[in-house]
Amino acid sequence: MEIKKSIVYGILSGLGILLFFLAILTTFKGYGIAVYEFKRLWYWLIPLAIGFGTQIGLYFSIKHDAIMKAGVKASGTVSGGSMVVCCSHYLLSIIPIIGVTGLTEFLMAYQKGFFAIGITSSIAGILLMLNHKRKMKGGLC
Repeated sequence: MEIKKSIVYGILSGLGILLFFLAILTTFKGYGIAVYEFKRLWYWLIPLAIGFGTQIGLYFSIKHDAIMKAGVKASGTVSGGSMVVCCSHYLLSIIPIIGVTGLTEFLMAYQKGFFAIGITSSIAGILLMLNHKRKMKGGLC
């Protein structure tokens, strides 16, 4: 039962972060732009969501301790932040502040880099949790 619960939490978390992406874009630019951006960036968004969902599933399948909580928080924050940075150039375009244009251009120029950081963070989080789970099975934790 515990494994099924972990899988459900993982799937819901992965879908949740994709819905988060779509909700932000839909709120600020409309549903059509959200769908367009998803189609344009799916090859970054799907691995990010899978990595996040996998981490959440692993988190609920292993012993909870301070190290795991910190790892999930850090990696989850990076994953969520990557989603926000992805579409933040749309958000910034609605704020009429001088100098925001430069920030928008910066975010657009490094958008894929932010995704890469998010995916790398997810992989690191997954490896950390798998290592922790392996140690638990060996009686080290």
